[in-house]
Amino acid sequence: MRAREWRNWAGNVSARPGRVAAPASVDELAAVVRKAAADGLRVKAVGSGHSFTAAAATDGLLVRPEALSAIRSIDPEAGTVTVEAGVQLRQLNAALAAAGLSLRNMGDIMEQTVAGATSTGTHGTGRDSGSIAAQITALELVTADGSVLDCSADRNPEVFAAARIGLGALGVVSALTFAVEPLFLLTAREEPMSFDRVTAEFDRLVADNEHFEFYWFPHTEGCTTKRNNRSAGPAAPVPALRGWIDDELLSNGVFQAACALGRVAPAAIPGIARISSRALSARTYTDIPYKVFTSPRRVRFVEMEYAVPREAAVPVLRELKSMVERSDLRISFPVEVRVAPADDIALSTASGRDSAYVAVHMYRGSRYQEYFTAVERIMVAAGGRPHWGKMHTRDAEYLRSAYPRFEEFTALRDRLDPERLFENDYLRRVLGART
Repeated sequence: MRAREWRNWAGNVSARPGRVAAPASVDELAAVVRKAAADGLRVKAVGSGHSFTAAAATDGLLVRPEALSAIRSIDPEAGTVTVEAGVQLRQLNAALAAAGLSLRNMGDIMEQTVAGATSTGTHGTGRDSGSIAAQITALELVTADGSVLDCSADRNPEVFAAARIGLGALGVVSALTFAVEPLFLLTAREEPMSFDRVTAEFDRLVADNEHFEFYWFPHTEGCTTKRNNRSAGPAAPVPALRGWIDDELLSNGVFQAACALGRVAPAAIPGIARISSRALSARTYTDIPYKVFTSPRRVRFVEMEYAVPREAAVPVLRELKSMVERSDLRISFPVEVRVAPADDIALSTASGRDSAYVAVHMYRGSRYQEYFTAVERIMVAAGGRPHWGKMHTRDAEYLRSAYPRFEEFTALRDRLDPERLFENDYLRRVLGART
């Protein structure tokens, strides 16, 4: 396929690969990997471009996902679904719902491919349920020599343990099997709350709800909270008009205009933030999971997110708020806070510890460096781990100390990809150069 410039969703990363391939089967994928290796080209697979880092950038072979889009099987009795790497979460959620099934937890957008979302550690929020990768029960991986490995807790378990969040460093994921369960209902309760109240009650709010998250609006004392819990029903979706007003008109249309104004007139941002923090009123609704967990994101931005130990969440948030108030920064996007339980994936941001996630955003085209640098300094001091698909400046030296199983991952990488066929500049920085 003729190569052309590739850009991510946010527009902050671009690459011009030497070759592009869109294999339609695992055999075709293995063949293009072998051919690239023979021709001396490095290989990177890309999803839908929703990462903010250069994790998928390459000047070698870029493997596109659109033809690996089959849902191979849905097995209600076993509680599993097997899908190819290029299936978007939107397609997966719809297919599962039609079969009366659902993932246990998910992030807040559906445009990502399953392989892209899991490889970078995409997560939602959950007291007891973790990232999308934590729901993987098996995966299919094409390695540097063109071999196809079937990986699970029983087959190639050491590869399975690491490749669920593999950063594209161990090979190209061609298919994934997820644990699913019978379709259930969630009742979402959204309401405004003050920053002081949210932080004072944070531990209780997390403990009392299956899924809790909140957004703090910089330059204000206002937050929007969301509590999602399983419900016996009946379903009571958001009325169509109310949903359009809240989720499209206010959260996307009006917010887009406010961000654009703030970029050209930063002095207006605090006033806009005060209005924004009061714009969405309380609402309660009950629906199937993906219609509660996810929402449209049409305003483009760049993002940094760190996972800190759960017990550090409130001190970190208070320090972040104090930093913004002391500075001349003007921040138009709310700060997003979520949680996840500890898991056993080597490079998961929740590996071995209950975690809280703090995400900061800036409108695309805005000057984000000063804000992100100040936030990162706070997160690093708290032992934070950067989200693999979001902007950060950490390198292998730092990450080696942040992840107890870092060396386990890099040793496996040395075995599976000794010649670094799947390497690029991003992986060289975060995983270290070949010794």
